[in-house]
This record gives sequence, C-alpha cells and structure tokens, in this order.
Amino acid sequence: MAEFVRIEVSGRVATIRLDRPKMNALNRQMQTELGECARRIDADPDVHAVVIYGGERSFAAGVDIKEMADMGYADMSAHSADLQACFTAVAKIGKPVVAAITGYALGGGCELALCADFRVAGAGAKLGQPEIALGLIPGAGGTQRLPRLIGPARAKDLIFTGRHVDAEEALAIGLVDKVVPDADVHTEAVALAERFAGGPTLALRAAKQAIDHGLEVDLTTGLEIERLHFSALFATEDTHTGLRAFTEKTKPDFTGR
Repeated sequence: MAEFVRIEVSGRVATIRLDRPKMNALNRQMQTELGECARRIDADPDVHAVVIYGGERSFAAGVDIKEMADMGYADMSAHSADLQACFTAVAKIGKPVVAAITGYALGGGCELALCADFRVAGAGAKLGQPEIALGLIPGAGGTQRLPRLIGPARAKDLIFTGRHVDAEEALAIGLVDKVVPDADVHTEAVALAERFAGGPTLALRAAKQAIDHGLEVDLTTGLEIERLHFSALFATEDTHTGLRAFTEKTKPDFTGR
C-alpha cells in the first residue's frame, strides 16, 4: 500500500491523489509511488481517463529540497534519471489525463502538471519554475515540456526569472486550460475527464501517441506516425463499430477492443 500516492476510482475515471502533508513535496518515496500508480493506471482496462489531484490546499510545492541539499554530482546524476522516469510514466499514460491544480504547483509540481493533457486551475493557484533561485534549472522536464506548451520565449521568462504566475496569467499564456473557483477544481477536472471516459480508448491512445511523438520529429515523420496509427485502428472492433454506427445513424457502443 502506497503511503503518499493513492488511486481513487469512480466509474471509469481514476484520480491519482497526492497526499504528503503539508504541501505535497515530492520526495523520493513519493516519486516512486507516483510512477508505480501511473503505470498501474495505464495498464488498467477499466480506467478510461485520469485526474491528478493534490487536495484542497496544494497540488505539489515541488521536489523535496531538504532531500537534495547534501547531494553531489554523482548522487544527483543517478537520482535525476529516476526523477524524470516517474514523471515520464505519468506523461506516457495512454489515456486522457487532467491535472486539477489548487494552491501551489511550483518546480516539480509544475512539471508534474505539464505531464497532463489538460490543466484545470483554481482561481487561487500559483504556478512556476523557481529553481533558478537555488542556482538550478528545472530537472523533471520543465525545460522541455514548458516551451513545447507555451513557446520558448514565455518558458524562458518563467525559468530565467523563477517568478510565480497566478491562475489568470497562466490561462492567458496557455499554461492552464481552465480556471474555476478553488472549491470546484476536482469536480471540474473529473467532469472534463468524464467527457472522454465513454470514448474509444484505443483511438484516444493512438491520438495521444501520434500528437506527443509527432511533436518530437519533423512534419514528414510526424505524418508517417499519424498514418500508421490511423491505419492500425482499422484492425480494431471500435473503429468498425463507429463506422457502422455512423452509417446506421445510431450511437456507437465502444468496448475498447
């Protein structure tokens, strides 16, 4: 049983619940548990969409600084690979993932939110990459995922200055997708996840992989990635169910096969 990260399932939506008082600082144990939960959810055919939630007070205030304070190069060289691996496990969940952001999402907390497909923030949320104030740079994907999301100039502004942005600025620059009252964050995130929960899971996974992998390559290669995923879906029952439902003017009943 995990101590700081747990999975809560309601219908076809699973919530990855971060719970390490007071601010969900992501220590080594929490990172390990997060990666394990992500891989378990990815493999669970009964889960169709995912929410990541840190509770009413804080999404995640960052990686546990106290744990890193005495590390040298050799220590961090090994640990940073494990740190990135747990975040990558979240990013690779082959299902729609929504980050429900309350309070602080700073440093590693912001980087975790970047691993989601969508971000719903509370009106009082604060996001940022403050590592520069420690003489560091983001080490869990911030220098790579942030510019891909909001563009290199805006990413450099946040990373070079280390400043925090409030929910409204985060919405304006594309760092979050929706701002709601703080008390409604989890409910709104679950509602967004439920929009996808009844969809064709294999097509959703293919779409996510085609987009994410396509962003890493040139357009010609990306189009080939798309073509292969598109063609492969014709081997699934869901695709033929959807095509048949369209011609018959009925609602498709997707089964994930």
